[in-house]
Amino acid sequence: MALGWPARFKQGSVGVRPLVRSDAARLNALRLANDSWLSPWDATIPAGAGLGFTTQTSMIAFQRRKAKQGLMMPFAVTWDGELVGQLTVNSITRGSALSASIGYWIAESHAGRGITTLAVAIVSDHLLTRAGLHRVEIAIRPENAASLRIVAKLGFEEVGIARRFLHINGGWRDHRIFQILAEDVPEGLMARALASGAGQA
Repeated sequence: MALGWPARFKQGSVGVRPLVRSDAARLNALRLANDSWLSPWDATIPAGAGLGFTTQTSMIAFQRRKAKQGLMMPFAVTWDGELVGQLTVNSITRGSALSASIGYWIAESHAGRGITTLAVAIVSDHLLTRAGLHRVEIAIRPENAASLRIVAKLGFEEVGIARRFLHINGGWRDHRIFQILAEDVPEGLMARALASGAGQA
């Protein structure tokens, strides 16, 4: 089991908790209802690279297996207890790196409230303290203005452009890479998120 997972957090109306198999139906409904909202940013599988997940249930089962191996942390993001998005900690590396990356999405109906900003702050603080990591990375497509606002509010540092970094929406896409280090935020990111009004609407 990954150090620091499973874990549950709540700040006002925003909750972050481990993703469980019983979330599959809700996730499936959200993904279908938000297809046009999410598809420009969704990871896809390149031709010939193998099959992706056929159901939300299989995806959750895979992610929970990886979490037990200490390789990832799949979280549900909630608003007043209702699942409205997902945040996943990927590529957890121990040893001399002590790093991980974060990916996330939120339903269009709940966008613009700072829910994702607060969730990213909560999980980043968790990773840089209880989980014992040193660095958290977020990769963002240059066109994704909403995600760029999140890292700006939280003070993530841009470290460069990764050309054709991830297969997104059917093609290889450039990404801007941002990071936060444990020594950058000894006070944590939560204060920054709350100061920006995140999760208050």
